[in-house]
Amino acid sequence: MIGAGGWGTALAIQAAQAGAAVTLWARDPARAATIAATRENPRLPGAHLADEIRVTAELPYAADAFLIVTPLQHMRAIAARLPANAPMVCCAKGIEAGTLRLPLEILAELHPQTPTAVLTGPNFAREVAASQPAATVVASADPALRAQIADLLGTDMFRIYGNDDPIGAQVGGAAKNVIAIAAGAVIGAGLGKNARAGLITRGLAELARLATALGGRAETVMGLSGLGDLVLTCTSPTSRNYSLGLALGRGEALADVLAARTTVAEGVATAPALVARAGEVDMPICRAVADCLQARTTLTRAIAELLARPRRDE
Repeated sequence: MIGAGGWGTALAIQAAQAGAAVTLWARDPARAATIAATRENPRLPGAHLADEIRVTAELPYAADAFLIVTPLQHMRAIAARLPANAPMVCCAKGIEAGTLRLPLEILAELHPQTPTAVLTGPNFAREVAASQPAATVVASADPALRAQIADLLGTDMFRIYGNDDPIGAQVGGAAKNVIAIAAGAVIGAGLGKNARAGLITRGLAELARLATALGGRAETVMGLSGLGDLVLTCTSPTSRNYSLGLALGRGEALADVLAARTTVAEGVATAPALVARAGEVDMPICRAVADCLQARTTLTRAIAELLARPRRDE
């Protein structure tokens, strides 16, 4: 597990329960030493790491698979340091700022001969670490790799579905964070749950349009990596992106919200990158979020403009 945040730690615990020999890599040596000694990660309080899970700040030189669980905007620098001798599975969600690349496009650029997959779905780290029932998707064009990752991670409580549309799966994981900011802002502004339900539904339509425009399939967006993840992220106050939207909807400044956090809300960096990558694809909600985050409009004006769009059939 490359990355010892909450999700990386939860996946390490899950993989150990599935019977795999697990190494959890942390960038900071002091942090790695603390986790190794206490068998607990402050990013995931209450979750115990089994003694069999090795914790280190030294990048491993070999593995059956590398699961990269770092924030998407930092993935390139770390993935470039990994040896290309094992499959790589991206467990981050988003689009890289500047290059506008999806996660697997970054890995293909760095390690063109290495098999890759993306692990994505409606998964909160705390619940996975606590062995509560969850389902997720491993998406790859390589069926053998899908089966390998499912064997390494899957248990009765963590059901892994394969998918051969990594583009659609990645788009769902990236765009849902942007829609979640909008959903939180709607509730934070006091506009009600009807408005949020409408926004989630129309946001799903945007996900489908972008997935198909980039070469994915609309039906992928209707599964765990799209609809499932969207519903979870857009309705839970523990979601980092939804809670950020809540704060913005209540009138808090973006800079103040970000300064008070130690975790990353991927939707902040993803929103403008997603809109730029979408080009001419019709994505009014995502564009409104990007404009608000970059101070090109206000929340009040963005809502008014969305509601004033021409009528149309669904």
